[in-house]
Amino acid sequence: MHDLRMPRRSFAAMMIGGMLAAAPVSWAAAPPEAASCVACHGADGMGNAAAGYPRLAGLPAKYIADQLRYFADGTRNNAIMSGMAKPLSQAQIGVLATYYAGLKPSGKPAPMPAGAAASEGERLALRGDWDKGIPACIRCHGPGAVGVGENFPPLVGQSAAYIEAQIKAWKDGSRRGDPLGMMHTVALRMSDAQTQDVAQWLAAQPLLPVKTSKAQP
Repeated sequence: MHDLRMPRRSFAAMMIGGMLAAAPVSWAAAPPEAASCVACHGADGMGNAAAGYPRLAGLPAKYIADQLRYFADGTRNNAIMSGMAKPLSQAQIGVLATYYAGLKPSGKPAPMPAGAAASEGERLALRGDWDKGIPACIRCHGPGAVGVGENFPPLVGQSAAYIEAQIKAWKDGSRRGDPLGMMHTVALRMSDAQTQDVAQWLAAQPLLPVKTSKAQP
């Protein structure tokens, strides 16, 4: 998501020109600022699970804006995103945040992991591991891990690779900016196996909590 005044403007425009013609209405109406975001985050804003690029569609606008500022000022350390974010003006950040927040998330969850990995992932997400001081994910990210407010984004709809990478980034300090440094503390207490298990379980959850039907009389 770089400033369109950068030298790569013409190249980016050529790369996405054909994609815009066949893209959904939501992407066809995208602002120019979003032109170079599509390569990693997709025309629908749902990211690229295989590459570990995250979903942006439907995330809170303030959360998206904050992350772009964090990439720009070094609060989050990512070579690709820092290079994209630094040239952006505050106005451009606002346009991008509003646009992606307005996209409707879509797609199917990843397959549920098998055996003990699924059980451990579910335990950590729903109940935590209080013997190790690890709270449940849903305590901050809400029932169904669909997000709460502007500081606790949805975890569902993100790939296991991305979730796992972020927990590791919280742990090693390459990602900061969370309220009170909570995620750094939590991540330090998680083993690599726990990180992988909870990431895979969360990636296998539906975008919205499954509604149970009422019993018929």
